[in-house]
Amino acid sequence: MRTDVLQVEIRRLLRAVPFRPFVLNLENGDRIVIEHPENIAFDPATNGSPGSSEFYVISGGLRLFRTFEAISSVALADEAG
Repeated sequence: MRTDVLQVEIRRLLRAVPFRPFVLNLENGDRIVIEHPENIAFDPATNGSPGSSEFYVISGGLRLFRTFEAISSVALADEAG
């Protein structure tokens, strides 16, 4: 259930106009900054069901594959410290 909430929040942030960079805080302490909506990809939800629990980040030299279960929180970059 928590992963569904995270996916909804990330989709909301990706659709925001204007887009504002946000940070994915991982359970292992790593932080991933999403500076542009095209820097993250995941299977979208279909017919009201959650999409895949996997996501991909490509930004500069960063190439990352993780699952939403690894995310502990999401925050706007200017509020994340």
